[in-house]
Amino acid sequence: MSHTPHELAEEFPDQVDQMHELKQSDAHFAKLFDDYHDINRAVHRAETNVEPVEELTEVEMRKKRALLKDQIWGMLSA
Repeated sequence: MSHTPHELAEEFPDQVDQMHELKQSDAHFAKLFDDYHDINRAVHRAETNVEPVEELTEVEMRKKRALLKDQIWGMLSA
């Protein structure tokens, strides 16, 4: 298990400018981006035991993060 935060700028370094533009021009993308940021922080806090959660909860949070990342990637690659 990795305790490294999965920041979108690190996940998609070639799309940083595109993400910034989409956050400004597309409300749906901005919501996905914010939701990803929130769940990513929650996963990181759980993984590092800053805010421990049950294992099933942590797994579900990771699944949600992956789904959001897939949706964001879909919009970036469209």
